[in-house]
Amino acid sequence: MLYLEDIKIGDRFISREYEMKLEEIKQFAQAYDPQDFHLNEEKAKDHSIFQGLAASGWHTAAVTMRLWTECFPIANGLIGAESNIRWPRPTRPDDKLHVEVEIVAITPSKSKNDRAIVSYVTQTLNQHADVLFISTTKIIVFKKEISSV
Repeated sequence: MLYLEDIKIGDRFISREYEMKLEEIKQFAQAYDPQDFHLNEEKAKDHSIFQGLAASGWHTAAVTMRLWTECFPIANGLIGAESNIRWPRPTRPDDKLHVEVEIVAITPSKSKNDRAIVSYVTQTLNQHADVLFISTTKIIVFKKEISSV
């Protein structure tokens, strides 16, 4: 597990690969984002800007979150404070995703000396190195000596 003392600006973390299967895309969409371009190959091909079935952006975000937790093991968890998200390209069935995280800022708390706000940029890429998801996120990260008391 990583504490504030363990990370610095420029640190990078890379996740394992995760394959987006057609059935999983449809199941997620049926439960959380039931739109034709996530559920119906024919309609997605003929009647959508995606020109084919695309995973919900929120599904891509959820997979990104899973991969974050595995490759970026912050002690006390990834406690979000803010995030800005973009989806420059759709995620397709059988895409193999991985996440790349880079620490871009560390801002110590002015009122609590046991923590800082850590900002990082995440890119979720497919097997062709196409960027499917980009976020700039701020999380709370605690110091080791204080959080272990």
